[in-house]
Amino acid sequence: MKKLLSFVVGILFLLSCNQKPKGEFSITGAFKNVKDQHLYLEKLSFSNTPPEVVDTAMLQQGKYTLTAVAAEEGVYRIRFEKEKNIFIFLNDESSLRLDADIKTLDPSMIHVPNSAGNNLLKNLFTSISKRAETNEAEAKALDTVAQGNADSLMAIREEGAALRQAADMQFFISFLDSCKDPVVAMFAFGNAVSPSSQSLEQTANKLVKKFPNHKGLNDMIKEYKKFLAAKTEPKEQKTTKPTIGTIAPEFSMMDVDGKPVSLSAFKGQYVLVDFWASWCGPCRGENPNVVGAYNKYKNKNFTVLGVSLDEEKTKWLEAIKADNLTWKQISDLKGWYSPVVAQYGFDGIPYNVLIDPTGKIIATELRGSALEAFLEDTLK
Repeated sequence: MKKLLSFVVGILFLLSCNQKPKGEFSITGAFKNVKDQHLYLEKLSFSNTPPEVVDTAMLQQGKYTLTAVAAEEGVYRIRFEKEKNIFIFLNDESSLRLDADIKTLDPSMIHVPNSAGNNLLKNLFTSISKRAETNEAEAKALDTVAQGNADSLMAIREEGAALRQAADMQFFISFLDSCKDPVVAMFAFGNAVSPSSQSLEQTANKLVKKFPNHKGLNDMIKEYKKFLAAKTEPKEQKTTKPTIGTIAPEFSMMDVDGKPVSLSAFKGQYVLVDFWASWCGPCRGENPNVVGAYNKYKNKNFTVLGVSLDEEKTKWLEAIKADNLTWKQISDLKGWYSPVVAQYGFDGIPYNVLIDPTGKIIATELRGSALEAFLEDTLK
């Protein structure tokens, strides 16, 4: 989720045609340096629906063919029975081909079929990743400006974060205004930094007009507008976001077994408090990064506490299982009306705070590669 972002606005990759094939599609290819095993074609959702297996095939001598029927363009993935590799792609053409050498595969890169929509998606992900690296470098550079002066350092960090967030938002708005693929637009919209901004609300209205017949995108915009409506309703709590250097506010919720769990129970460890929900597409997309960080650093006095903004326990539990979230998970099943939203002052998810063993917040909004980089520096 170490990647939110302040991008090069000029990199816009457009599709030449809005019309996408409907009905049956297939993806074929060859995977080198991998044993014969089952492959699963799964349909992914930006909502609270877990991945759905739509076809299964046997990988034989590296070759495979998977097929499915789709009412509209969407997001799919190929999952191996015995390998960790996962390939995500769009069904923007009726016949797709994807080849890869599993032995030399770079896990930090997205590998997609060679089609207009998939190349657009790959370019978007590449832009996001590059901008995340730039943001991380800028943040580290600012830390050297106010050496020994905690107040100055905090002010510089907050100002730099605000500038990067504004640049990120401008990137996404420019991209979405020009994007000609509804599913790529969904990825960009879901990764936008400040979903509460008026400028993004206007962009959402433009997307509905541009893609009136794409159900997935329109459902996503509806959820976004419900979120905005909930934000405008009067709330008793005053939302004040805790800052880096302050003690993390205490809270307690029930875990999946109905037992109370408090944040203070994790004192003495580095704990990443990860705010997410099963219905949140960007959260589900970020979960593999959190899983990777957890598995790498769990033996270095580090853990994760998942705090869900779900309202339906069944959907919450299904997402935990589907995304392999093995750390402690808690929720009060109150969605955006959970008191923890006001305590931590966030207006969009995924959102996280990293807390040190004394209970002090040492970082916020670590996503993608930024999460692992920060943990690498901190947990030496």
